[in-house]
Amino acid sequence: MINAFSLFVILICLKESTEELGQPPPTLPTVGTNLTDLMINKRRITIRELGGCMAPIWPSYYRDCEAVIFVIDAANPTQVSASCIQLLSVLAAEPLQQTAVLILFNKIDLPCSMSLVEMKSLFRMDDIIACAKQNISVLEVSAWDGSGLDEILKWLHSHRKGKRLP
Repeated sequence: MINAFSLFVILICLKESTEELGQPPPTLPTVGTNLTDLMINKRRITIRELGGCMAPIWPSYYRDCEAVIFVIDAANPTQVSASCIQLLSVLAAEPLQQTAVLILFNKIDLPCSMSLVEMKSLFRMDDIIACAKQNISVLEVSAWDGSGLDEILKWLHSHRKGKRLP
């Protein structure tokens, strides 16, 4: 399941990272969808956030999609199988076959989080990347302490083509 709360905090941190990264803002879990605009190198990128509970309507947004950011909670091993199924569903969607995908393993700052090696192994990420038609990137991030935010910004900038990013 996509951790929408984490994506929201990551997006807020990205929005404020051009200044100084402070403590994450107080937020509530996503209900429905959110739109967030980011300015990256003087270019506006609009990101549509869809929480995991919104999975039944995800396909209605695929056609307008330029890239996918899929957030996985690295501190919640009980959700690994559900997250993997959702990820495979997204990757199998016909409208997303040529769409760049960024997979974020979030909450790496927590002592109970799994390592990148463990997460990649549990997801069989090497097999997924080898079989997927999409260009897939994988990053470790922390919405709490800001780790990995620069890499997300670089990825967003390099995959922007003028459309909205979900």
